[in-house]
Amino acid sequence: MSFTAVYLNKDGDHFSAELKHLRDDVLESNPLSEGEVVVRVKHSGINYKDGLAITNSSPVVRVWPMVAGVDGAGMVESSADPRWKAGDRVVVTGWGLGETHWGCLAQRARLKADWLIELPNAFSTSDAMSLGTAGFTAMLCCLAVRDEGVKPASGDVLVTGASGGVGSVAVAILSAWGYRVVAATGKLHEADYLLSLGAAEVLDRAGLATPGKPLQKERWAAVVDSVGSHTLANACAQTRYGGVVTACGLAQGMDFPASVAPFILRGVKLVGIDSVMCPMERRKAAWDALASDFDARKLGAITTVIGLGDVFASAEHILAGRVRGRTVVDVHRVP
Repeated sequence: MSFTAVYLNKDGDHFSAELKHLRDDVLESNPLSEGEVVVRVKHSGINYKDGLAITNSSPVVRVWPMVAGVDGAGMVESSADPRWKAGDRVVVTGWGLGETHWGCLAQRARLKADWLIELPNAFSTSDAMSLGTAGFTAMLCCLAVRDEGVKPASGDVLVTGASGGVGSVAVAILSAWGYRVVAATGKLHEADYLLSLGAAEVLDRAGLATPGKPLQKERWAAVVDSVGSHTLANACAQTRYGGVVTACGLAQGMDFPASVAPFILRGVKLVGIDSVMCPMERRKAAWDALASDFDARKLGAITTVIGLGDVFASAEHILAGRVRGRTVVDVHRVP
């Protein structure tokens, strides 16, 4: 018996990314797939980090060869841990999947029991990956905004990279919670899409993407930023006194060319959001909030579904900024 996976390998300067048929028993013998639970993956996703790994554009992968895929949803096939039994529906994100442990752009995955979350009844496995790492990260950002005391009456909330996966879900969540959301995007032709998700206003990202003054006109009660670099610096410089900026991405760059001025003169809080090693209690809270507060009817507008063989082109597209919302991978749809 065998299963198909997106298989990445590197030997010296030679890199390869391919669909590969692997024997089922490789999951038992390979130290990179160590774990107590074997999951029959039904759906995975293409995230920005997956794009970097599959195109070898950044040193995401730490150990070779690697099966790509930082998130997945499916059904437990077998478990050596009493917390999980065959037939349980599960979702997994982060924990080094696709980096140091074989990931879920594959039809089967062997995973550690501590990494799994029971998939909420509100979601199918496809729904779960329509949210995936991006939606989970977006909810972590939104929860941080709310936990820091920013209320809908506090003022506008800026979401950068708004037409991407994190941004799209953040716009939908915050607007559902009653916040007035301003969506910044480089794709102004997606304005109607963002308005349909709940944005009250759409801005051209160009006004945020270039160097700006250390302190600028106060505009935002809070910010959800997935872009980094000058965009994050300008967002901080425009945040109101006592406001909150959540940072979770680096689409524009990993640099942060900013000043301490917003933090020491306006009391702005910069909150880092990590979805990879996020504690389990916080993970469960985020997924429970997605199940209760996210309007699943909006997933159709956010999501494109592709097959396993399409991930290589999709990885190029996500790095080039040509993807809207989320790309879900049906891992059993193969050429």
